Amino acid sequence: MTTIFFPTNQQQLLNRAQLVAGYTFGEIAHYLDIPVPNNLNKQKGWAGNLIETFLGANAGSKAERDFANLGIELKTIPIDKQGKPLETTFVSVAPLMANHGVIWETSHVKYKLSKVLWIPIEGERTIPLADRKVGHPILWTPTNEQEQQLKQDWQELMDMIALGQVEKITARYGTYLQIRPKAANGKALTEAIGENGQIILTRPRGFYLKKSFTLQILQNSTHSVIQK
Repeated sequence: MTTIFFPTNQQQLLNRAQLVAGYTFGEIAHYLDIPVPNNLNKQKGWAGNLIETFLGANAGSKAERDFANLGIELKTIPIDKQGKPLETTFVSVAPLMANHGVIWETSHVKYKLSKVLWIPIEGERTIPLADRKVGHPILWTPTNEQEQQLKQDWQELMDMIALGQVEKITARYGTYLQIRPKAANGKALTEAIGENGQIILTRPRGFYLKKSFTLQILQNSTHSVIQK
C-alpha cells in the first residue's frame, strides 16, 4: 500500500484535497492499492475511509477530530447529479445519560463542527462505485448565524433528553441539527432518562446535520461541486 504522510498544516491538507478532486474512487483505490467492493451494502463507510486514507487523517474511530493536529474534521458528503446532498451528515453520538451541566461551548457537536473540510462525492447508485468522482473540497467554519442556530437546536434537543422526552424526539425537530437513532441494528440498546425520571432502555441516538443545511454549505462554495 502507498504510504501517506499526515499533513502538517492546513494548506498542505487543502492542496492534497484539491489534488484528488475530479478523480474516481477506482483511480484513488488503485493508487492506494485498496480493493474496490462491488457495492456499499456491507461496507457503508468505505468511500469515507478511502478519502481519509488518501488525505492522511489520523483520528481513526476515536472521538478526536480527523485531523486533530490541525483542528479540522473531515466529512465526505454524497451528492446527486444536481449537487444536492443525498443523506444527512452524522456529527456525534448524543449523550443520553450524565449530561447535567453540559453546555454548547464544551459540547462534542461544537467541537466537531468548529472547522470542517467537506469533500463532496458522487453518490447516485446508478453510477458504478469505481466510477464515482470526488468533488472540490470546501473548508468551512460556521458563520455567527449558523452557530447560533446550531446552538439553539442543540439546546432544545438536549433539554428534551434531560426532561425524559428522548422517545418523543423525531427527525423533524431542529432547524439545522436533528437527533436520530444511531446503531448498526435496532437491537442495540442504551440507558436514558424516562418521563418519570426513571432509567429506561432505548436505541442510541446521534446528532446529524439536516440535508437542507449541508446544501446551504455546498451552495455557498465558489466551485461547482464535481468536475465533469
